Amino acid sequence: MEKILKEIKECAVCKEYLDLGPNPVVVANPKSKILIVGQAPGKRVHESGIPWDDPSGVQLRKWMGVDESVFYDATRIAIVPMGFCYPGKGKTGDLPPRPECAPLWHQALLEQMPSVELTLLIGQYAQKYYLGNAKKKNLTETVKNYKAYLPTQIPLPHPSPRNRFWLSKNPWFQESVVPELQKRIRMHLDQD
Repeated sequence: MEKILKEIKECAVCKEYLDLGPNPVVVANPKSKILIVGQAPGKRVHESGIPWDDPSGVQLRKWMGVDESVFYDATRIAIVPMGFCYPGKGKTGDLPPRPECAPLWHQALLEQMPSVELTLLIGQYAQKYYLGNAKKKNLTETVKNYKAYLPTQIPLPHPSPRNRFWLSKNPWFQESVVPELQKRIRMHLDQD
């Protein structure tokens, strides 16, 4: 695991496409029970080097029902985004995660994490990659049908403040999915 993480930190495969240069942000440990697969670090996370160190991370921790000490304990929670580096700014927000990372690194990391029991698939990129044909026609339908992916996966929308409209339009998420998510998180973390 240490060897792979060192190689990832030194990775520069797509540096020509990264305005701010490479700064891979990933957290993994062979003992991790929960795996969070998100999109890619934002600019703030690029600068701090701490995953989910932004308002999206605050919201994600609320949904999960965990504090920072649990969230950042790699022996409990691994954080492996679809793209490890900040992809840059687009017209309506950050650019999509670079397509090189997941095929290049995910399998090698997962092979070193035999204890992962639950994977949170945050956003359309993670859901498309990990659910393949099992995902529904769009993110809303995939998240709404979260029970179809249990007990090993839970698809979630991105917790960005930009998704306030989606959350207000889909109250079932807060009413049904979040309590189930918190129950599953407690179940897996209480085994420690």
